[in-house]
Amino acid sequence: MDELTAQVVAKGLQAGDVESWRKVYDAFAPAVWRMVSRWLGPSSADVADVVQETFLAAARSARNFDSAKGTLWWWLCGIARNQMSLHCRRTARRREFVNELPDIEHDDPPTAWDVNPLELAALSEQASVVREVLLELPDEYALLLSAKYFDDVSIERLAADTRSSEVAVRSKLARARLAFRGVFERRFRLGAACEK
Repeated sequence: MDELTAQVVAKGLQAGDVESWRKVYDAFAPAVWRMVSRWLGPSSADVADVVQETFLAAARSARNFDSAKGTLWWWLCGIARNQMSLHCRRTARRREFVNELPDIEHDDPPTAWDVNPLELAALSEQASVVREVLLELPDEYALLLSAKYFDDVSIERLAADTRSSEVAVRSKLARARLAFRGVFERRFRLGAACEK
């Protein structure tokens, strides 16, 4: 969606225009779905629920959208991130209540026959740890890291999406990487201490 169309659609959203909502959904639903499935796991049955909750929350808060703070996409990313956090908290509470063990994540099956099952298990575990660490980070850091490293979004595009300078985005990315490393190392130390 180009910038001019996005501005018109944003005004329509704030006015409650149904056609504007249709345009937002058509333009962004597949990307929101990919982002949520990446964070919750590709085989998670909860992806559809979180995507639906994202668009419902967006509908409830459309009047608060401020194009000076970022693009429609960046706004939806923030809402999706909040919905994923809420989902994870609800899921954790349910697991505590029923006293269940967490579900074991299964990534998509390999397409090549020569893939080592131990390597696949290690990659799946690594992906799960990355998701958990991202969910602990502040929203802005998690969104920047995901956009840059999962979606390969350029610094220039991130600057445009966040209505920031490229220097500011690079600085935030550096702080986000440090925060990621801190959470990861804390989790790793705690995990290693628990194994002893």
